[in-house]
Amino acid sequence: MSLAEQFAAVNEQVRLACERAGRDPQQVGILPVSKTFGHEVVRQAMALGQRQFAENRVQEMKEKALALNDSSIEWVVIGYLQTNKVKEVVRYASQLQSLDRLDLAQALDKRLQQAGRRLDVLVQVKSSDEESKTGMAPEQVPQFLKSIRDYDTLNVKGFMTVAENTDVQERIRHCFARVRQLRDQCQNELGDALPVLSMGMSADFELAIQEGSTQLRIGSALFGERPPLR
Repeated sequence: MSLAEQFAAVNEQVRLACERAGRDPQQVGILPVSKTFGHEVVRQAMALGQRQFAENRVQEMKEKALALNDSSIEWVVIGYLQTNKVKEVVRYASQLQSLDRLDLAQALDKRLQQAGRRLDVLVQVKSSDEESKTGMAPEQVPQFLKSIRDYDTLNVKGFMTVAENTDVQERIRHCFARVRQLRDQCQNELGDALPVLSMGMSADFELAIQEGSTQLRIGSALFGERPPLR
C-alpha cells in the first residue's frame, strides 16, 4: 500500500475502534511516530496533512528538523531523555512526553527560562513491572505534580505510558486502566486539568481506546516496516 492508503486504513481502524468503544473518534488523535524513517518519508506524510511527528531520539529529531526547516512541523519527543539533551529539546521540540523525574524537570525549566518559552509535557508513568520500561511509579506521580507546580515553563497536559509487552490482553488493558485511574485521581485530588492520555501503539491501540486514551502513538501501522537503526 502507498503511504496515503496506510494512513487512510489506520484512520478507519481507529474510527471503528472508537465506534465499538462508544467513543467519539474526534476525541482520539493519532500521533505519527517517524523514528528511523528518513525526512523524505516525513515530507510525504506532511503532504497528507500531518503536522506533528514523534521521535524517540533527540539527535534524530534534530537532523530531521534541520532537513525540514522550511516546514511547520511540531516535533514530539517520546523517548527517555537525558538531561544533557535538554538544550536540543528546548530548541526543536513542541512537546515532551517522557518527563519522568525531578532533575529533568529542573533542567528543562532552566533552559526554557533562558529561551523565554514554555513547553507542553506529559508525565511518563510506568504502568507495568517490566524492568525495560521507564517512567515514574504511579504512587510517586501526585507528589511530583505538586513539586513542579512552580515551574511555569512546563505545561503539564497529562500522562503517557507504554503498556506491558505481552499477548495477554487483560494485562495490557490493566496498564491503560491504571494510568486512566491515576489521571482521574490527580484531577480530583489536585484540581489539575490533565486532558491528555497518550496510550496505545500500533499493536494495542484498540484496548487503549477502550480505556480512555486520547492520543495513539502509531508508527509501523502508518509507515510500514521500520528500516534498521543507523
